[in-house]
Amino acid sequence: MIDIADIDFEKGGGLVPAIVQHALTGRVLMLGYMNAEAVEKTSREGLVTFYSRSKKRLWTKGETSGHTLALAGMDIDCDRDTLLVRAIPAGPVCHTGTATCFGDDVPDGVAMLAELERIIDSRRQSDRSESYVAKLNASGVRKIAQKVGEEGVETALAIVDEDDDALKGEAADLVFHLLVALRARGLSIFDVADVLRARHVQASS
Repeated sequence: MIDIADIDFEKGGGLVPAIVQHALTGRVLMLGYMNAEAVEKTSREGLVTFYSRSKKRLWTKGETSGHTLALAGMDIDCDRDTLLVRAIPAGPVCHTGTATCFGDDVPDGVAMLAELERIIDSRRQSDRSESYVAKLNASGVRKIAQKVGEEGVETALAIVDEDDDALKGEAADLVFHLLVALRARGLSIFDVADVLRARHVQASS
């Protein structure tokens, strides 16, 4: 965590912009402003708190809606006048109800994995006749494991015998079923990412 004394509040008249980023996906969620008191309160209580320029007071994100931002980390830029706040949102971030203050488009890149996990979770208890995820989940972990194995074999065959589009399609099927398996065990793809990161750190040390 950063040292408040390192932040240059004077340049912005006592405030610094705080870019909030999803701690798991890297998706930019919103922009707020913090003074020294807001930074201290955020660090101490673990919920992202800003200084409201319109209300002239501190406000903790989600204090009325319940859609809080749980602090995961905070960094300062090279000029010491902008903060990058990594957080886990509890619900929509924007007051309009969208996932971010920059719209609700389907996310790109690795952020799509988080969105896919959210969809899988929302469908696990759906009507089995209407949801493949619900039907697969009801069949139990052995059936899910079998599907992961089947998709793994199909992906391996595509690597050798099929074109790039076919390989991408098979790989997408494999990743989808792996996500279903992880969620069935109460795990996330980001738990896997943590393992990969730890291995990378160990190999680099």
